[in-house]
Amino acid sequence: MRIKLLTLVNLLIAFFAVSSAFANPLSAPSHLQESFDQTVIQALDTFAIPGMSVGVVYQGKVVKLQGYGLRDFTQPEQVDRDTYFRLASTSKAFTAAAMAKLVSEGKVDWQDKVIEHFPEFRMQDHWVTGEFRILDLFTHQSGLVSGAGDAMLWPEPTGFSREEIFANMAHLTPVTSFRSAYAYNNLMYMVAGEIIAKVSGVPFAEYIDTHFFKAMDMTCFAGDMDINKYNNLASSHGDIDGEVFAIPRNGIFGKELVSAAAGGMVCNASNMVRWLQVLLNHGQTATGEQIIDGAQLDYMWRSHTNLNVSSDDRRRDDTHFKTYGIGWRKADVYGFEVISHTGTLSGVQAYVASVPELELGVVLLNNGSNSAARGAIMQTILKGFMPDAPQIDWIADYQQWMKDAEARYYARLKLPVGTGEVNLPIIDYQGEFKDAWYGNVVLSLTENQLQISFDKMENLNGTLIPFRDHTFEVDWQNKNAASRALLVFDVDANGEVTGFKLQPFNAKVPANHNWRDMHFIKQVE
Repeated sequence: MRIKLLTLVNLLIAFFAVSSAFANPLSAPSHLQESFDQTVIQALDTFAIPGMSVGVVYQGKVVKLQGYGLRDFTQPEQVDRDTYFRLASTSKAFTAAAMAKLVSEGKVDWQDKVIEHFPEFRMQDHWVTGEFRILDLFTHQSGLVSGAGDAMLWPEPTGFSREEIFANMAHLTPVTSFRSAYAYNNLMYMVAGEIIAKVSGVPFAEYIDTHFFKAMDMTCFAGDMDINKYNNLASSHGDIDGEVFAIPRNGIFGKELVSAAAGGMVCNASNMVRWLQVLLNHGQTATGEQIIDGAQLDYMWRSHTNLNVSSDDRRRDDTHFKTYGIGWRKADVYGFEVISHTGTLSGVQAYVASVPELELGVVLLNNGSNSAARGAIMQTILKGFMPDAPQIDWIADYQQWMKDAEARYYARLKLPVGTGEVNLPIIDYQGEFKDAWYGNVVLSLTENQLQISFDKMENLNGTLIPFRDHTFEVDWQNKNAASRALLVFDVDANGEVTGFKLQPFNAKVPANHNWRDMHFIKQVE
């Protein structure tokens, strides 16, 4: 079911948002008062986001803490400061902080080899396996393509255990030399979580819950949560041309995820502002408890990997440098160093940023799929504190940016051309197939149509539509679970099917795609 967000509904939401009190209204900067509430509501409506929580810390105080919009686009319950969202990749900062704590205690060192603490660790290249340092797990220079191995995590729920995921890493083929290029990777943070568990002697989620969430009086979760007790939960949503639909697979179900260390934690704005207060107070709580050693916090926020500065970075932020630290990105924005990280899942968005020189921290959590909403609101907040920054309509800016990006995408897009027919009878393509690391796939014939289903990923199933030669287009049952794809069969000299590969539905196959290291071989009875 899909419906369009109604302006009338958002007007009612705006009324409740504006009438809500600030956490500390006397110290709220002017640009975070009534006009800001209207800006958030406009952003939600413009970018088809059902709801968002906003938290702002300034000079040690919480000056804005408020929810806007709806937890679920079909229900009347509103998002508030206590609504729980998935943190997605903003979880990585807690994993980094946990390792930093163990380093400060002398139990591990950033320069330690991974195999010293986790002997099961394997990369495809044996030399890289032996040289991989703990620091390398955090800085995204593994040599793999961006997102390598994500196919074992998403679309949720995954059927892969952590042990299987770690074992399968050896099958991922590098595309650059080790430590030579930035390529974002989630699996390495999961390995870091495993080392934290081995070194500390307790499971990763328990370590985070005890040494960070409980220590900072944060009711957040790296592991299981009682959703009967904590039931103020945001649902996940996507949209097509402004029409919103549910993405239930990425909801909050109360169970620890295998991806917890990379992107599986759960929290809300009222607790995340405490995290920001600790970070901006050199790792210390208001009562003086040292959560993160100050020197280790500095090391986490140091530049470790160079990132590209885009034309949009220069235009919007007057940026001259952009880097990745340990669980954080950093860049200069109109003369101020901004430490930040985003979190993105289908239907879930997060954005956490701090400007230490201004004693400023911001958290944005929302339950939609358009990143322009969080971008426009973060720009509105940060630039309001920066005297030399332009004060412009950031919603309009991001609208134009989306339009331009869409135009560039379609200008480059070249789709493959099919005939609608394949060379063999449909029945000859059915069977059981197996990839060395991704597992079993069944192609079965139902009413003269081939159906595909993956043993390990329950949301990867669909119908195979004849395309041309020995190639089929995959019509996924859940259109939001995977991108449009082609399935290309291998056929031997006798005309018999021996296996297949998957690739994106594109005339030019990119090097970076989820299926690149998979080759499914037909199983002979």
